[in-house]
Amino acid sequence: MYIGLLHTHSSVRYLVLIMLLIVIGKSLLGLVSKKPFEKIDNVFSLILLIVTHIQFLVGLILYFVSPRAGSERYFKFEHAFGMLLAVILITVARTTSKKMTDDSSKFKRLTYLNVLALVVILGTLLMGHLKIIGNTNM
Repeated sequence: MYIGLLHTHSSVRYLVLIMLLIVIGKSLLGLVSKKPFEKIDNVFSLILLIVTHIQFLVGLILYFVSPRAGSERYFKFEHAFGMLLAVILITVARTTSKKMTDDSSKFKRLTYLNVLALVVILGTLLMGHLKIIGNTNM
């Protein structure tokens, strides 16, 4: 079970990053070119929300069943908190932009919050791979 969840978590991350880049790109393009907010923009942000929540749920299960999550500070605190923050940002971007009526405001909200989520994701992953936080050998 653990190995299957780990492979799923490792695979779905690429879907999250691809969808995040697509939503950011389409939102930025719509914002700059003053295009109307179309159904496809809504669909892409919904797909991003779904794959992000799937990734989060698999990660949450891994947090409790992983033999190493309890021993490594990075996975116990930094990774979990950073990814939770990214999920919150993506969720807020989707739900608040959906309620807006002005197309420019929708694109702006999706662009800013999703770029911030991408920065949080990349920063958190970078911290883990470079051992910036949680390194006891300093």
